[in-house]
Formats: sequence, structure tokens, C-alpha cells
Amino acid sequence: MKPAQWLTRHAQGAIGSLGALSRNPVATALTVLVIGIALSLPALLGILVDSGRSLAGNWAEVRDFSVYLAPGASLERAEALAAELRQKDGVEAVRVISAEAAVAELGRDPGFAGALAALPTNPLPNTLVVRPAASLDRQALETLSAGVRKAPDVDLVKLDFQWVERLNAALDLVRRLGLIVGGLLVATVVIVIGNTIRLDIQNRSAEIEVAKLLGATDAFVRRPFLYLGFWYGAFGGAVAVIVLLVTLWVLGGPVAHLAGLYGSSFELGSVRLASLLVVFGGGVLAGLGGAWLAVSRHLAAIQPRIS
Repeated sequence: MKPAQWLTRHAQGAIGSLGALSRNPVATALTVLVIGIALSLPALLGILVDSGRSLAGNWAEVRDFSVYLAPGASLERAEALAAELRQKDGVEAVRVISAEAAVAELGRDPGFAGALAALPTNPLPNTLVVRPAASLDRQALETLSAGVRKAPDVDLVKLDFQWVERLNAALDLVRRLGLIVGGLLVATVVIVIGNTIRLDIQNRSAEIEVAKLLGATDAFVRRPFLYLGFWYGAFGGAVAVIVLLVTLWVLGGPVAHLAGLYGSSFELGSVRLASLLVVFGGGVLAGLGGAWLAVSRHLAAIQPRIS
């Protein structure tokens, strides 16, 4: 077969299957909407997971540990110790909180203002807040904090490992849940498209028998159904992209407002063009996969009967 003839037949199959969809607009629209919504959910969940990782990055302070200097240790000693810690491997940043700044911040709390005013001297020490690198595991954090604890003029090192472990466990759970839900929804799309193509094959069984009786090849008979799956997947992928963009646009403002009320700058993650192309391409692949499953299983069972 010449390339021009091959392209012509495929163009005929694509246009013909598109015409078949247009003759049943309501059924086609409902199927496409189901596919689009099913495809948009794992994509939206993926964006939420990425936003959660970003939020976890903004919550990096849960990994921070506080270094309380001994009473009487000067602010200059705190600054010198902070400079030493910044040179250590695994330390991302060190912040110095002077005793005066700490008592001023605590004094803004009405529950402590009266008690602090009754004290003759400032009871709070100079403090360092050490932010370890995100790549450090629990053992490395323990080693780092133990080394800091041995430094001169250090009275107490406070590190809450439970927050770190809970954060990592929550992120791992969300990632695994996203993979499971995404896989199930993609499988649902394949099943929906496969079942739709199967019904179309059954409705056109007489036409298929006549075509085979006249010598039509399996590829010729199979082609329009594969293009049906392609169009279902393509339109469903386009709907998924639209649903994804509209959902993020609708939720973006309220989420940012809610985060602002809690003093956070958290925002839902934006969608990159590559992600939208993945969603659309996933719809096309799911459509072709569902159509291929239906065609390979049901089309071969239809054979012309010669009486």
C-alpha cells in the first residue's frame, strides 16, 4: 500500500469515527464527561501532593531544633557559636534569638506578660535555632544535635523527632494513596471506553459481517473502532485539562485567603504545560487501550455466516 493510500484510509477512518460520535451527541457528551472527570481527579490529587510537599518545605521549621545557651552566656558567644554551626555539614541555616527579643515576643502573650513583668531579671537565655538539611535522617539529626550539645556554653538542645517522623509518614501515605487512586481511576477510564466500544461493535455486528463477507481485512474493520477510542480519549483528556484548570482557579483564592488567616503564604501549586500534556496524552493512551481491548476481544467473534 502506497503512503498516500495509507494516509487516506486513516484520514477516512478518523473522520468517519468522528462523524459517528457527532450522530449521538448526548451519549458522546456523557461518556466524554465521565472520562474527563475520572482523568482530572488523579491529576488534581498529584497537584495537591506537590503542594503538600511545598507546604512541608514551608514547614521546615518542624525539623529545626533549639539550642539554649547557659544562663550568663553573652550574645557575642551566641553569635560565635552560630557562625561555627553554619560551617558544619548538614546545617542549612542558624538563627540567633537574643534573650531580649525572646522576652519581648513572649511578653506580647497576655498569659505571660504579667508574670514576666513581676520578675526582677530576664529569665530567658540567648537561643539558637538550627535548621538541618532536609536530606538528614533521624540518625544524622541525632548525631548533629549530640555534637551541638557538647559545645561550650550550651545548656540544652531540644529536638522533637516525632514531628519529623509524622511529617515524613504523612507525605509517604499521601504519595502512596495518590498512586493507588490514580491507577484505579485510569483503569476505570479504560473500562468505560472499552465497554462503550464493545456496545458499538455489537450494534454494528451486521455491518461488520457484511464487510468481512466482501473481503474486508481485520485491520480495515478494526480501524474505525480504534479511532473511536482515540477520540473518546482525546476529548476526555481535553475535558480533564479544563476541569483541572477551572478547579484550581476556583480553589486558589479561598485557599490563599484561609492560609493568610493562619499567617501562611501557602498557595495551591500551579499547573505546568508539561503536566497538562501528560493529562491529555494519558487520556489518548487510555482511549486507545480501552478500544484495543474491546476490539481484540469482541471483533474476532463476529464472522460472516453463509447460509
